[in-house]
Amino acid sequence: MTLYEFFRWISYPIMPAIYIQVRNEIKRSMSAGQSILDVGGRKSPYTIGIPVSVTIMEKPKEDDIQMKLNLGLSDSTIVSVQKKRSNIKEIILADVIHSSLAGELYDGALAIEVIEHVEEDELFVKKIAGLVKPGGWVLFTTPNGDYIKNEPPSFNPDHKRHYTKLQLKQLLDRHFSSVRVDYAVKTGRFRRMGIKSITLSKPLRAIMSSISNIINRWESHGVSNQATGTAHLIALARK
Repeated sequence: MTLYEFFRWISYPIMPAIYIQVRNEIKRSMSAGQSILDVGGRKSPYTIGIPVSVTIMEKPKEDDIQMKLNLGLSDSTIVSVQKKRSNIKEIILADVIHSSLAGELYDGALAIEVIEHVEEDELFVKKIAGLVKPGGWVLFTTPNGDYIKNEPPSFNPDHKRHYTKLQLKQLLDRHFSSVRVDYAVKTGRFRRMGIKSITLSKPLRAIMSSISNIINRWESHGVSNQATGTAHLIALARK
């Protein structure tokens, strides 16, 4: 574990609730030494400190929307990730739909807050499913289309659609043998404060964001069947 990974690892209790939930799902689904494909994961923050081999597949950072929304990877970011991370095996700059990857290569895969950015969502899911080994899994998260109101992530100029729980399950059912879709993360003022960036240059905001994330994680327990007042859908699909 690098020094960067150590400090990120000990900071997880103050990270946004969705980080914690995704990380816990990965830990429950994986065994040490297995391989993960992280599609659109940028720096793959959810896999820090987990003893697996991670391949990141991400589009290159090229246009103004990507710059504004911090999407994609730049050359400098790639160098930084390779320097700071110990479990990143490979970084592939490509759109997964049109990539040359083929075959059942990975034990599991992630697409965290990605599918809502993809126009060809059916092909996107089919391609990822094809890259996972038999018995493997894919974890998807996306904004909760059953309850989109005027708070992040309700508006994003790069989003193509927001899925209801039923729509997401029907899409994934066409490509996986079993699918579980839950609601996740209570909305409200603590979530809004918590997703603000935590930076030492703004210590008061950092403290407020950290406290808000702890509270939001606590109030997000038991919301897996709560369509209203939740920010995300989280789906675990098994091949």
